[in-house]
Amino acid sequence: MIALLQRVSDARVVVDGATIGAIDAGLLVLLCAEKGDSEKEADALLTKLLGYRVFGDEAGKMNRSLLDTNGGLLLVPQFTLAADTKSGTRPSFTPAASPQDGLRLFDHVVRQARARHPTVETGQFGADMKVSLTNDGPVTFWLQVHPK
Repeated sequence: MIALLQRVSDARVVVDGATIGAIDAGLLVLLCAEKGDSEKEADALLTKLLGYRVFGDEAGKMNRSLLDTNGGLLLVPQFTLAADTKSGTRPSFTPAASPQDGLRLFDHVVRQARARHPTVETGQFGADMKVSLTNDGPVTFWLQVHPK
C-alpha cells in the first residue's frame, strides 16, 4: 500500500461540480493499493499515517501527529501512485491492485479510519475527481507498506 501524505491548511474533492469531501487543517492522503496488498498492509499503513509526526509542536518541530492535533483526514483513492516509470515515456500500471481489490482496500481504510479518528472525508473511487489543496509548508511524505 502506498500513501502520499500532504499536510494542508485546507483541501477538497469535487465530482461533477459538487464537493464530496473537504477538510480544514490536517492531512490529504492519496491512497493506492498494489498487487498482493491485503487488509494487513492497509491497517499498518493507516496506523503509520495517523501517528506520523508532521505537525509542529510548541517549538515548531514536527513532533505532533494527526491523532495529536485532531486535524481533518481526507482520503483520496489514486491508483496512479503504483505506476511503473522505469522505462519509456508512458507509465505502466501493472503494479496496481485490480479495481475490485483497490476498492475493497480503500473502503477498508476508510472504515478503519472513521473508527479511529473523528474527522474523515473521502474522494470517490473510480470517479473523475478535482482535488484542490493548500499544502502547508509545503510538507509532503511518501509512505509505503510492502506485503511480507
